[in-house]
Amino acid sequence: MNRFTFASVLVLCAAAAFAGTDSKGKPDTQPAKPAVPAPAAVVPAVTPAAAPAVAPDYQIGPEDVITVSVWKEPELSAQVAVRPDGKVSLPLLGDVQASGFTPISLGTDITERLKKFVEQPNVTVVVNQINSRRYFVMGEAGRPGAYPLYTNITILQAISMAGGFNQFANVKGIYLMRTENGQVVKHPFNYKQVVKGNANEQNLELKPGDTIVIP
Repeated sequence: MNRFTFASVLVLCAAAAFAGTDSKGKPDTQPAKPAVPAPAAVVPAVTPAAAPAVAPDYQIGPEDVITVSVWKEPELSAQVAVRPDGKVSLPLLGDVQASGFTPISLGTDITERLKKFVEQPNVTVVVNQINSRRYFVMGEAGRPGAYPLYTNITILQAISMAGGFNQFANVKGIYLMRTENGQVVKHPFNYKQVVKGNANEQNLELKPGDTIVIP
């Protein structure tokens, strides 16, 4: 190899080495891209449980839970449980009789009481939980247990709300237990006859404390 060729090779090798050092030796001066935060998890809004649809003539009783709302007066509004003595404790008013009132009549009564403290009060009473009026379904029902008596319902409707009955039920031997004049009375309920319309007198309207037995 002549001197010219050898010198050319040296120049090329040096240039290659310099280029490699330049590309690898210099730090990356480009600014780092900011990390993109992951989208926040979406939490579904919690919807408050709806108040039971009570009949307009429903009478509030002990252990029921009610909400007393005073328009534009949040400090006077409250959700309270009716005590065993039938009363509730409310801001400004203290103890107020609630048992025996319908929601509308109780709202009217509280409105009159608040007029001493608030100009033109507007009061609404809502029943949130019915604990004073319940009926019971026992035996071979789909969902036996205690049920709130929101409104006027019959034995047939109550059985439907309890999930009907299972395959072992004696549908001809169903009966209602009710306390009358201090005595427990059994009222027969023949499901097959009732649904045929032949024994409508057996399809009684329920009262608080009634127990439906499905043998």
